[in-house]
Amino acid sequence: MHDERTAAAAGRPGGGGRTAGRRRLGGSLLALTVAGAVLLTGCGAGSGSNSSDSADKSGGKNLPLPAPVQPSGGTDEGDRQGEQSDAPVAPSPDYLSTFALDVDTASYGYARRELADGHAPDPSTIRPEEFVNSFRQDYERPDGNGFSVTVDGARTGDDRWSLVRVGLATRAAEKESERPPAALTFVIDISGSMSEPGRLDLARESLDVMTDRLRDDDSVALVTFSAEAETVLPMTRLGDHRERVHRAIDRLEPTDSTNLGAGVRTGYATAVEGLREGATNRVVLISDALANTGDTDADSILERISDARREHGITLFGVGVGSEYGDALMERLADKGDGHTTYVSTRDDALTVFCDQLPRNIDLTARDAKAQVAFDPETVEQFRLIGYDNRKVADEDFRNDRVDGGEVGPGHTVTALYAVRTRPGAAGHLATATVRWLDPDSRVPHEEYGRLETGSLGGDVWTSPRTFQVTAVAAYFADALRSGDARWSSLPGGLPLARLASRARDLANGTEDRDVSTLATAIGQADDLHVCGAGCDG
Repeated sequence: MHDERTAAAAGRPGGGGRTAGRRRLGGSLLALTVAGAVLLTGCGAGSGSNSSDSADKSGGKNLPLPAPVQPSGGTDEGDRQGEQSDAPVAPSPDYLSTFALDVDTASYGYARRELADGHAPDPSTIRPEEFVNSFRQDYERPDGNGFSVTVDGARTGDDRWSLVRVGLATRAAEKESERPPAALTFVIDISGSMSEPGRLDLARESLDVMTDRLRDDDSVALVTFSAEAETVLPMTRLGDHRERVHRAIDRLEPTDSTNLGAGVRTGYATAVEGLREGATNRVVLISDALANTGDTDADSILERISDARREHGITLFGVGVGSEYGDALMERLADKGDGHTTYVSTRDDALTVFCDQLPRNIDLTARDAKAQVAFDPETVEQFRLIGYDNRKVADEDFRNDRVDGGEVGPGHTVTALYAVRTRPGAAGHLATATVRWLDPDSRVPHEEYGRLETGSLGGDVWTSPRTFQVTAVAAYFADALRSGDARWSSLPGGLPLARLASRARDLANGTEDRDVSTLATAIGQADDLHVCGAGCDG
């Protein structure tokens, strides 16, 4: 089982279960205070938050890592290493799990497209965190920039295994009139493959609608690429120039090959040339990512734009389209471009992305955001982070602010789900989850944390609150879709797809949530294709 581990303990953070606290950081940890009111979600789980400010100049290297509670009796580090399952090489023994935040949803969108077309998705394209993060959560939101932290869990009924959910939420999105102005450079694939219905036609229609909905003080540039790249519209303040933008959009027609590297380079050059101080500057790449001319490797494509990306803070929003889609390349581009990806296959998808998600992603509330979960070795025997395989961060780099994290805007939630096996008779502290980010303007680091006690695992997954159940269904669905990949063993507590689809339908009926209804449909389609999930002999 990938990344399933136990390890030795480090130091003990003080405090009990359902607590919230405040840390103020300098070159070392100066104080830890426990503060009041806690939101209880999920199965009565403890959650908490602390805000912290740091003037550390060392990139975080001099600050202590968040650590699990040290076992009572002063057990030394290394005394209890537990077991590592299904891993060819055992990792360094610890009870820490560290990853960069990710709000991508493209993997789930593309899987739905494949299933709707009657094809089982390639297991290598399945990223469970993108399934989980495709659904609305009800986490408490902070008032300002940064995150709230909610930690909850429920038992699976499978040999002391539980699902533990770490939920992070940013502040609510501001009213359209209150956000900063935007300078958006659209880099649009007009290669021959974009002539398929549901590709360039969707992009044109969505860009037209979005142009009418953006504010007068927003700016738009258009770059197209096929065999070569061209700036067809330099950065243009909308104001009285919307018709000029519409005319440029209407002229978009598919041509020949796909020089994605030229498109990205020209797009970033155009974004830098049209850079606006005090605005959110972003490159929006719309492509099937089937690069077949020029640079086709993400590292090579982004090598020449790294200076602009770092110096000017220009981030990338990737929008994938098409029945054939270069999922791996688009994801790497977004990861290296300090951005994220989504996938559209229908008119409704496209309008949601360009007219809802994109405006919500114009602003940023956190840069280089990372999470670290410290499990208590007194109560935890094994744990496994479900997904985030391409977002892992070395534990010692959690507070190294020179190591990239994720960029997150207002109105977002980020969920990480763990499979956790508790020790027999476990009681007390189970885990502490800490999120660290840089203020998007000042680049000052901050942290929040939340805690979970074993007593909060009393309920069953399928009797837990509805949002927790939806999270579990999405994770189990992703697990079933990648069951053909030998790198992964099944999650504990999984259901056959027919029963999982029934759970999803019940949840959809109870919540009247169209997204959950769509999930139920996709699971049913996978079952019809005899995708092998829990209880399947392969």
